Amino acid sequence: CSFLYSVLPPGDEDLKGDEVEVIAKFKRGLGLDDVDAANMHMEIGRRLYRERLETRDRDADIEQRRAFQKLIYVSNLVFGDASAFLLPWKRLFGITDSQIDIAMRDNAKNLYAIQLKSIGRGLDIGTLIEVRRAQLACKLSDEIAADMFREHAKKLIQENISSALDILKSRNKATNSPTQVIEEVKCVLAFNSLLTVLSKHPQGDRFARGLGPISLAGELDHDRRAGDLKTLYRAYATDVLSDGPVDNEKLTPLNDLRNIFGLGKREAEAIISDVKSQAYRKRLAKSFNTDLAAAPSKASFLQNLCEELQFDPELASKMHEDIYRQKLQQFVADGELSKDETEALMAFQVRLCIPQETVDAAHTDICGQLFEKVVKEAILSVDGYNADRREAVRKAAQSLNLKKEAAMTIFSKAVRKLFLNYIQKAKAAGNRIEQAKELKKLISFNTVVVSELLADIKGELTTAEPATSSATSEPETTESEGEDEDYEWESLETLKKTRPDKELKEKLGKSSQKEISLKDDLPLRDRAELYQTYLMFCITGETTNVSFGTAISSKKDDSEYLMLKQLGHILGLTAKEAQDVHIKLAEKAFVQQAEVVLADGKLTESKADQLATIQKQVGLPSEHAQKIIKSITTTKLSSAIEASISRGQIGIQQVRGLKDANFELDSLISEPLRETIYKKCAEEIFSSGTGEFDEEEVYVKMPADLIISAEKARSIVQDIAKVRLENALVQAVALLRQKKRDGVVRTVCPIVCLFC
Repeated sequence: CSFLYSVLPPGDEDLKGDEVEVIAKFKRGLGLDDVDAANMHMEIGRRLYRERLETRDRDADIEQRRAFQKLIYVSNLVFGDASAFLLPWKRLFGITDSQIDIAMRDNAKNLYAIQLKSIGRGLDIGTLIEVRRAQLACKLSDEIAADMFREHAKKLIQENISSALDILKSRNKATNSPTQVIEEVKCVLAFNSLLTVLSKHPQGDRFARGLGPISLAGELDHDRRAGDLKTLYRAYATDVLSDGPVDNEKLTPLNDLRNIFGLGKREAEAIISDVKSQAYRKRLAKSFNTDLAAAPSKASFLQNLCEELQFDPELASKMHEDIYRQKLQQFVADGELSKDETEALMAFQVRLCIPQETVDAAHTDICGQLFEKVVKEAILSVDGYNADRREAVRKAAQSLNLKKEAAMTIFSKAVRKLFLNYIQKAKAAGNRIEQAKELKKLISFNTVVVSELLADIKGELTTAEPATSSATSEPETTESEGEDEDYEWESLETLKKTRPDKELKEKLGKSSQKEISLKDDLPLRDRAELYQTYLMFCITGETTNVSFGTAISSKKDDSEYLMLKQLGHILGLTAKEAQDVHIKLAEKAFVQQAEVVLADGKLTESKADQLATIQKQVGLPSEHAQKIIKSITTTKLSSAIEASISRGQIGIQQVRGLKDANFELDSLISEPLRETIYKKCAEEIFSSGTGEFDEEEVYVKMPADLIISAEKARSIVQDIAKVRLENALVQAVALLRQKKRDGVVRTVCPIVCLFC
């Protein structure tokens, strides 16, 4: 018993692995049978159990528990299968099967961990067989043994990874050697490859469990270390893919390393694509002035280079565009492109097979920013658009090698932004006069600055220069602009004034551009309202408030109408849309004055002459004027008729008179009022006392004159008859009760006649 107690290590020490063999050998030397030996083991168990009960220290209690677990483990191994009935652990000490299993598992794991320390990166078959034997001797399950082996292999790999990362992160150039980093990664790949090969060995059943490829995915600190693993993966990919063609021999280790590091497929592909991109750029720079320049087919050379590096041609095209853009930005840093720089850019375009559309887009974007800056400085200049600004714009348009369409697009964008600023100020103005003043500033800005700038950009002459031929050539186009206008509206006074004669145009001097407008920046409703605001200003002129609440209107100038037309061009209004505004305003003015003249709803000869004069003043066609007059008189007459109907002054005869006068009854008298007239006429027939009832008159003619359906008319008549019948019967009963027989006869006779 004393020997057994001395062989078992204390609670804070692990088993050495030879305890079972020493105890079994000593038992055989003493000649003890299993029963007596088992009693000794149980006696040791009682001693440890008693010591545990007597201790009050938590640490000591844990130590005694561990010693007891080691006793259970060693004893079960000494007696083997007989331990089930020789060692009554559950009966004597009240422990469960699960506690026994835990004791067996934990101690077996400790012993197996000692065996795993003998396994390094250089695996051999003999060591693996010995580890397997040790596992079986320790009574450790294959599942736990496999997990422990994999964890041990991961630790070995992580040592190499940590060493490689330390080298990468080192600031000391002597220790920061890329070669050492790659060697560490190669050790990881070699060890993983060896594990994979041994897992497929024909004698694999004799080897330690857990052989196979290793992956760090799923580790607790994997997310935290993902950045470092990507850095290491990039370093190895750069070393592998930088030189020579890319083939499966290079990509297979990269795929294995991705699985080892537990990186996602997209993450790894992004890193490899980036490394390939760097390698492609490097090879491209090396061969740009040599092999690529001498190649008869630049496209074939670039295609072969992409195939050699297994690089995506679309990414290569994007890189070519980026290279071209970088060179272009470098060349235009001084604000212009020289002849040599233009030729160099052409060489880049040809050798890199860059499409012309891509080149144009790059010039529009990069050169356009510089050109836009020059244009804005010219537009917003305090000194105005003088000769220096004009020369700067012309130089920028020519030296930056911009196409006219691109320059126009950039200029249009900048101008429309300023146009919108004027529009916003006009909308924020307090009254119509202030709005018109802001719009007038917009028109002047367009004429004085924008038109001249546009001419300079297009390389044309303006009226400010000696040759003024193009500035005064506008009249030929004015007539064609109105082709979509209705001829019947030519009489509109305000519309005629927007087409001034040659004398007025020569007086005004400058013409305005029509190419840049706000057609796509503002809805039609807003543009029409702004146009109408300035049209009202042209009609009324500017007013000045004086004392005593009076106002003085300034003299109106017909040149305002030419500015109105220019405003229409700025707003992007077509001739038809501008004409609609004139028509709307003319109709509104005529309606307002006509309603005053026809306030009583009566159209006399003098009022007709007065309305004709108003019509001539606003230039409204006769047909439209007559429609407005008829609408007003109809509305006034309708109100008067409704009032007369409510007073009972209109019957079927008056309605027929209106119909003969060609009045539209359905718009003049509402349907409920027409039904009221019909009902009143039907009641008069019932109350006439003649006893006559003309069905054609009541059911056909009257409904037709009053535009009432026959079914509705018959329903009204039947309702009236029913009410009158009920009233007559009630009256007859009342007279009968009063014993007035003559009255009863007079009341009942008409009812009897109805059914005869």
